[in-house]
Formats: sequence, structure tokens, C-alpha cells
Amino acid sequence: MEVVITTTVEDAGRVVADVVTQALHGGARVLGLATGSSPLAAYRELARRHREEGLSFAGVRAFLLDEYVGLPASHPQSYARVIRTELVDAVDLDPAGVHGPAGDAADVLAEARRYDEALRAAGPVDLQVLGIGVNGHLGFNEPGSSLASRTRVKTLTARTRQDNARFFTGADAVPRHVITQGLGTITEARHLVLTASGEHKAAAVAAAVEGPVTASCPASVLQLHPRVTVVVDEAAASGLAQAEHYRDVLAHKIAGQGY
Repeated sequence: MEVVITTTVEDAGRVVADVVTQALHGGARVLGLATGSSPLAAYRELARRHREEGLSFAGVRAFLLDEYVGLPASHPQSYARVIRTELVDAVDLDPAGVHGPAGDAADVLAEARRYDEALRAAGPVDLQVLGIGVNGHLGFNEPGSSLASRTRVKTLTARTRQDNARFFTGADAVPRHVITQGLGTITEARHLVLTASGEHKAAAVAAAVEGPVTASCPASVLQLHPRVTVVVDEAAASGLAQAEHYRDVLAHKIAGQGY
């Protein structure tokens, strides 16, 4: 695991965009995309690189981490709609190649299985972008989730619904259920890049990176993966006991080593 600590949120976004750019230039054709506030700076930077530097997503397929149960893709807060607004419409990703679970499926349990099978059929995701919840959730795998779990329907905790209330008219309007890739599904990706910012994420980041591997902090499953890049600003890194070591490692990387 490589931990990159940046001065600002914008710097973190540029580092994540560097990782994505390197993956695309290296032939990546399947990306995993997260929504929420954490990857926004990276998506804005990728859009700028597409617009000003010609970075292309042509021929790339993308798969979303999760979706709210009960929301159609046209709903303003559906993750299908959000990712289109945040990234897809700003670059040359073909919307037909951007896939996510159907939150308004008649049988959401069957839809979860279908989506997991679609991910398997697409082959390993080359690069998966991730955020982290204040309770350590990854995707919408809340504390207690099996570290080997597959795509399925999950019930959101009251804390997560409260955290997401800012996107709705209040916590009561946040759907109670989601379809989410499981931790076992997520960790099949070849490269995982997690980004977080703000002091409110510091405890979760520290638990994920330096704590025990436990279902109590689902993001701690990252420690079992062979290739993980964690990109955080100073505030989100404030709980890391080994922060100075991570900075030293980054400062002395071998040329061309990449993230």
C-alpha cells in the first residue's frame, strides 16, 4: 500500500487524476467509478485534462460501485445521474459503456446478482476509484460486512443516511437500501485508489490503513490487496501514526515507479 499525503484537496485530486491517467496510458479499458464528495476534485481535474490536454476515455467501459434502491437512473440523486454530471458528460466516455446496478429494478436481489455477473464477465476492473465513509464503509459495505462479500442489497446505517442527507431534503428522504459491490467484488480490481479529505475522515483513514483488518472497518480490507494507493489531504491524514514514513517513502521513490 502506498499512502500519498497532499497539502490540499486539489492536490489530492491531481494525484488521483495522475493515477487514472497512467492507467489509461497503460492500456486500461475498464474503470471502476465512485461517487460522493471524495473523488470530485479528481473528476474535475480529469475533465480539465480531457478538455485542455486531449486525455481520452474513448473505448473505456466504466462500472459504478453502488446505487440507491428505489431511485431510477433519471433521479437527480441516483448515482447513475450523478456520475454522468460529475464526469461522463465532461469527457469522451460513451454513456452506453457506463454501467451500474438498476436501483429501480422490480427484483433488486436478482439485479444485484446480475450486476455481479456483469462485472465478472467484463474481466477484472483495471483501476477502481474509491472513497471512504466516516464509519469506514467502502462502497456501501457498512461495518459488519463480510470481507469476502459479493454484490448485494445492503441496509444503510443511520449514520450514513444522516451523512448523505445533505444531498436530499433530509435524512428521512435518503433511501434505506442500496445495491453495492461487495468487498470481495471490489478487491478483484487490479489497482485500488482511495481518496479522502477532511478531519472528519481521519479516524476512518487511520483504521483502514493502520488498524487491524476487521469487518468493523470494511475499508481495512485494502490491506489485503497487492496494489493500493491511498491519497489524502493533511486533515484526513492527521490520525496516521506513520505519516512521516509515508512522506519519506514518497520523497525517495525510484524514477518511473509510478503509484
